Amino acid sequence: MIGGVTNFLTSSTLSSISQNTAASVSIETGLKSIGRPAFILADKKIEPQTKRYAAMKEFLYQATCLATYMAIIIPVFKNGSFKLAKKIFKEEECFKLFKNTNHYLNYRKIASMNKNDRVATLGKEKYKNMFSKEIKDKLMTTNNPEAYNLAKGVIECSNIIGSVLGLAIFAPQVSHLIVHPVLKFIGMEKDEQSKTKTN
Repeated sequence: MIGGVTNFLTSSTLSSISQNTAASVSIETGLKSIGRPAFILADKKIEPQTKRYAAMKEFLYQATCLATYMAIIIPVFKNGSFKLAKKIFKEEECFKLFKNTNHYLNYRKIASMNKNDRVATLGKEKYKNMFSKEIKDKLMTTNNPEAYNLAKGVIECSNIIGSVLGLAIFAPQVSHLIVHPVLKFIGMEKDEQSKTKTN
């Protein structure tokens, strides 16, 4: 079972599917927050007041989804998956060497540099005490960022799962809690009490 999961997480297929998942989803949602309201406003068959309301509601919905995704979903899934993997794959070297997602991603960033840049970067105050002697030795002798591809697979898989569950379930719920109060606050939507009074 663990072997099959490991093979999936280290496969090139997963890597290609999830290449920049977070960036792709963020760009797509950002474009929706501009594009959809623009299309609504451009529709000449809808009354102006209805258009403004629908466009503002769509903008707030997409913008809130994007903010929720970037501020909550990405960090929670990325860090949570690494912690979980440390328990599941406790014998794997990468989960013994790296404390968390950022620790590993910093290693990948430095490992992809040429030797002179790696030496210079490791000498900076920020990185002096970040890595163990074992990791520093590896960084001094190799520039292979794929050395711990199981850790990379776990992060990529969490990006995919987070994107699907987060944008399909969590972000819309948060948006619904925010959109209507904001519309009421800016005077584009009346609350139920004022509606019954006017009727």
